[in-house]
Amino acid sequence: MLPRTPFSQWIPALALAILFVPAAIYGHEIPSDVVVRSYLKPQDSTLNLLVRVPLEAMRDVNFPVRGPGYLDIATAGKPLRDAATIWIANEVRLFEEDRLLTEHDIAAVRVSLPSDRSFRSFDAALQHVTGPALDDDTELYRDQALLDVLIRYPIRSADAAFAIEPRFRRLGLNTITVLTFVAPDGTERLFEFSNDPGVVELDPSWHNAFTRFIAFGFDHILDGTDHLLFVLCLIIPFRRIRPLIAIVTSFTVAHSITLIGSAFGITPSVPWFPALIESLIAASIVYMALENIVGSRWERRWVVAFGFGLVHGFGFSFALGETLQFAGSHLVTSLLAFNIGVELGQILLIVIAVPLLNAAFRLGLPERAGTIVISALLAHSGWHWMTDRLAALGAYEFAWPAINAAFFAALMRWLMLFLIVALAAWGMYALYKRLMASALSHK
Repeated sequence: MLPRTPFSQWIPALALAILFVPAAIYGHEIPSDVVVRSYLKPQDSTLNLLVRVPLEAMRDVNFPVRGPGYLDIATAGKPLRDAATIWIANEVRLFEEDRLLTEHDIAAVRVSLPSDRSFRSFDAALQHVTGPALDDDTELYRDQALLDVLIRYPIRSADAAFAIEPRFRRLGLNTITVLTFVAPDGTERLFEFSNDPGVVELDPSWHNAFTRFIAFGFDHILDGTDHLLFVLCLIIPFRRIRPLIAIVTSFTVAHSITLIGSAFGITPSVPWFPALIESLIAASIVYMALENIVGSRWERRWVVAFGFGLVHGFGFSFALGETLQFAGSHLVTSLLAFNIGVELGQILLIVIAVPLLNAAFRLGLPERAGTIVISALLAHSGWHWMTDRLAALGAYEFAWPAINAAFFAALMRWLMLFLIVALAAWGMYALYKRLMASALSHK
């Protein structure tokens, strides 16, 4: 039997474990936020990819260190190249037209200081990566270092259409990739991706932009629970074809106006505006649900749908603003496609919801009681969203705008938007009168 050791003799060992074990454990944790900066430029028969990644994101690679944790630059050449291969070259897929570029050469690998600013342009980054390396005796902590890599791909033509699939998601819990595509004529297009965006056309054709933005709009309306609940509130009491045409068309026209207007810069740039719009979207659900409960006529429902449609259009624009970078030079085409995608999502909801509601009411659920119960549930959800969003809105500081040239320029844009809204409302009123005349002629 081994002799027992007094507990007091374990205290120094435990203290050492507490001090040193966490460093070993947490030293290779997945970073929470990682920013990848990159440039892509075709030149003659070569496609140049420059990438800068924080070295701390390169896990499972043993980088040599010295002293208190400084990167041993003199002996780090092979581990750095291994990291560039495993975490960058193997995780990027590049396409020339529809052809996957399978051949590549890691032309240069460099360690950089966190203060280095060479990635401000393609030329400066290229000069830095292909220039002299840091001195071997540079005191640079491993987790503060940046890894710069130049990868070259043979291509057939610099004027071809290129696409990229950056698969950097696993570098961090949240990975942002900032990519600048430099065309052969020197024009630049800036992209910003969250995690893994899939294949991105860097200079998309109109039909590529069209199909991609239809998918964006369709996905957004299906992911936007508040938008779906509002549309459901609109149609619960009115499930016949004529009211649906007037109500849904009114909502569509209105949100299309503010969505397109926002894409052309009419949205206020104040920080509290998105919070205000989100609060109003939640309030629209509450209002429509309460109107369903107390009773409403479809002859005036189209007016309410038009008013709230203007608000929801601003809400759609917040999601669209992040995706317009994928439009290339086809802004109008992309806006049209996004609207079509949103409408397809709304139509899908109507096609599913209307038959289900009609079936429920035919199978014994009293229509009036069912409308009240369903609307009360929707009002409950909308109320919670509204109170939460109003609390977030209250955290902002409001200030009167400065009366200057920029103020009057913005005012002119808003007056133009108001005129367009008035013309659209007049058109909707004309449509409503025609529908009413048609309804009277069939009686």
